[in-house]
Amino acid sequence: MFKSGLIILSGGLDSTVSLAYLQEELDIKLAITFDYGQKSVNDEIYASKQIAEFYNIEHKVIELPWLKEITKTALVNTNADIPKPDINKDTTEAMKAVWVPNRNGAFLNIAASFCDSFNIDFIIFGANKEEASTFPDNSQEFIDNINKSLEFSTLTKAKVIAPLIDFDKPQIASLGASLKVPFHLIMSCYNGNKRHCGECESCKRFKNALEKASLLDIKEKVFNAK
Repeated sequence: MFKSGLIILSGGLDSTVSLAYLQEELDIKLAITFDYGQKSVNDEIYASKQIAEFYNIEHKVIELPWLKEITKTALVNTNADIPKPDINKDTTEAMKAVWVPNRNGAFLNIAASFCDSFNIDFIIFGANKEEASTFPDNSQEFIDNINKSLEFSTLTKAKVIAPLIDFDKPQIASLGASLKVPFHLIMSCYNGNKRHCGECESCKRFKNALEKASLLDIKEKVFNAK
């Protein structure tokens, strides 16, 4: 019998490929998307809903208005511009500008509550090697420590798994292509303008991944979509 899973789905590249990668191995019961007032929330919800429907998975939006209230991050602050860093250089300052206090910690613990309530075995998390170099809450060390805490905070001992933790973005894009991921449904932009801006860090990493994976036709469709 298949083990069951829940995926934290943002509608972006990493979570979508994680879903596609594990759909044959796990019975994925639910996809959850978080609304914490981010500028891209409507795009994320729409993309996630479409992707969940594509894979025939139930989708739920979790609202966290308090998270918006306690942060000045550029991801939610309408008076702050989203950074446009050079992804080939140190992106630490850009990271600080888009940091949301304990975001992934909060997301994973809320997901664990669903797992504990509905007897779901795994939380699928789109953490990866490339972003872990900048964001500590995308690292294997972070996941290992979250899992230690979940042994005490859940009766079912739900476990976080990150199938892409050893992948960089070009490898993730290549894997997505091999899995026939619906790239046309993916939305990775921070800005929330119903299309990829091509300039924020998330867009630049997505574009760079498609270029290095020689997926130029997909890049053209994604970044020139109307």
